[in-house]
Amino acid sequence: MDLYLLLKLVHILGATVLFGTGLGIAFFMFMADRSRDVRAIATTARTVVIADFLFTATAVVVQPITGLTLVFVAGYSIWEPWILLSLVLYGVTGLCWLPVVWMQMRIKRLASNAVAQGQELPAEYFRLMTWWFWLGWPAFISVLLIFLLMIVRPAF
Repeated sequence: MDLYLLLKLVHILGATVLFGTGLGIAFFMFMADRSRDVRAIATTARTVVIADFLFTATAVVVQPITGLTLVFVAGYSIWEPWILLSLVLYGVTGLCWLPVVWMQMRIKRLASNAVAQGQELPAEYFRLMTWWFWLGWPAFISVLLIFLLMIVRPAF
């Protein structure tokens, strides 16, 4: 296998992990939140934080490395509009994801503390989940648009 195909394989796998983990995390956190079961929320949030650091963070690092290397190996210009737009959308995704990671860690602590103390979830939990939900949409849509750009490679 030549370098280009190897990079492309790793890049596609990274994109798959990034998208799949993000979608899975969103689904399980959303469903746990809807249950209003404090124990389920605490357990899910704990797992989500681990998954985000283990899978999402790894893919976040791999994607630009393999992507930019592919640009040069394939002979594209970094100034191609579809590449620039992909990078901007990747930045949007990151700007949404970073606060979400912090929120998930805080949500995990709030839910774990509520379980340990036998209390209901505090108001801060619900505020954080609202922000978490709404920040997920631009990140999700950005990733979908990046997939589209990578496949179509439109000439603007």
